[in-house]
Amino acid sequence: MTRALYRFVEHTIRHEPAVGVTCELFCTAHDCGEESGSRNEQGTAQDWALRHTGMNPGHDLFRRVFTDHARVTRAE
Repeated sequence: MTRALYRFVEHTIRHEPAVGVTCELFCTAHDCGEESGSRNEQGTAQDWALRHTGMNPGHDLFRRVFTDHARVTRAE
């Protein structure tokens, strides 16, 4: 007969600041489909959106996506 012993260990998950956060903006105007691409700084993605609206009046609504990295560690 084989026996198994399970040990449940608490873990935590936190933002990993060393990796940073990326920002990406998507124009939501009908049939546009333009996007800023993933940027390491929020300001550069926002600059893209401002230029896009300037060149395309009416394209004034964007979806913003922020992505970070998280590290899981065993709670002691």
